[in-house]
Amino acid sequence: MRYKLACFDLDGTLADNVTSSWQLFHDYFRVDGRTGLMPGARFVLEHLKESGMRLALVSGSVNVVLDHLIPDHKKIFDHVHLTELFFDDKGRIADVNPTPFDMEGKAIALKNIAAKESIPLSQCVFVGDHHNDVHIARAAGLSIAFNSPIQQLRTASSIVIEGKDLRKILPYILIP
Repeated sequence: MRYKLACFDLDGTLADNVTSSWQLFHDYFRVDGRTGLMPGARFVLEHLKESGMRLALVSGSVNVVLDHLIPDHKKIFDHVHLTELFFDDKGRIADVNPTPFDMEGKAIALKNIAAKESIPLSQCVFVGDHHNDVHIARAAGLSIAFNSPIQQLRTASSIVIEGKDLRKILPYILIP
């Protein structure tokens, strides 16, 4: 297997119809029926996991969105870096642990994960869609701009995928 670690962004990549999870949070999770996982996301994550790849999520998003969209994410992802919100017994935010791994920090997170897993960056894949994904796209061995309108990311990425079907990334990742 050429690639051993696949790292994903959340908003706009795994989560569909969401430019920013903070929007969802501010809407107090009154999410309409259009917002959910990106078509093919569950299939891709499960397929990559079953193939023996390590999976990571590095996002500027918040844990409550991941909990909402992928309740069993701890069984799927080996590494998760995002902002954590903690609630008291009345459901109010009691504490926040902001991620240091957004914007340029996303590349640092990938380098840390790769080192911990003893995987060269050349065997790491990153899939993302927005401005804050440019630095990590440049660090990964294979970077995929997924349905991204951001020219800077499209230019920095190895592959550009159009449309909203995450299954389109599999032929580029699962190369014998």
